Amino acid sequence: MRLPLSFEFFPPKTPEGVVKLRAVRQQLYAHRPEFCSVTYGAGGSTQSGTFGAVREILEEGVDAACHFSCIGATRATVREQLAELKSMGVKRLVALRGDLPSGYGMGGEFHYASDLVAFIREETGRDFHIEVACYPEVHPQARSPEADLQAFAAKVHAGADSAITQYFFSPEAYFRFVEESRKLGLDTPIVPGIMPITSSTQLMRFSDACGAEIPRWIRLRLQGFGDDIASIKAFGLDVVTDLCDRLRAGGVPSIHFYTMNQSVATLALLDRLAWGE
Repeated sequence: MRLPLSFEFFPPKTPEGVVKLRAVRQQLYAHRPEFCSVTYGAGGSTQSGTFGAVREILEEGVDAACHFSCIGATRATVREQLAELKSMGVKRLVALRGDLPSGYGMGGEFHYASDLVAFIREETGRDFHIEVACYPEVHPQARSPEADLQAFAAKVHAGADSAITQYFFSPEAYFRFVEESRKLGLDTPIVPGIMPITSSTQLMRFSDACGAEIPRWIRLRLQGFGDDIASIKAFGLDVVTDLCDRLRAGGVPSIHFYTMNQSVATLALLDRLAWGE
């Protein structure tokens, strides 16, 4: 049976980026994604771009999930945005606390993603399928692994339908997190988030910022390639293909790909995985 998949994009900052992303989406649509998600900037800084990209995806005949962060938001602004998204035909949300903009205090009426999830459910009932984030290798701001797991449980109890993980390269971390969640009685589907490897410097920067672990053997191999981009991409394809194979063998419900608004690496990965055959 064909395993479902989904793709994540971010809102382009330039007209050229908008045009390029349209072409990228068309290439990826060949794999019939369950949905495509669009990220949301710190403090809602990319709201117009996010909503615009979501609207285009829906017009292209594909289900779109809008990222929705609550830092700095009020109940009134969230209520207004939910109404706008509903009028657009959006049926999926990725509910997040969100990152604080630079120099921004802890304002707004929501402090945690679980607060946002609960409010969305109170306001809209079952109008939206709500995805939340989770962290197999522990959120970088969590006090402890146990506290992080309880934060995830709070989002599920507030009404989350499913979860998408931060990217990782250790399948053991994912399966351990799922097992620990099940021990707490959480049966919510937990979808692994996958990041193709195309640049060692970019990967190191992202991972340092979000707390994703790069296993030492992978880090050392990437460093050993230096500026040899072809070797980095070939090695990355091998690593992530093996990761996806192990996840599929372990019975994951679907896979979510962080595309970085590029199609080449994700398409190469799906081709290597013989996706859909």
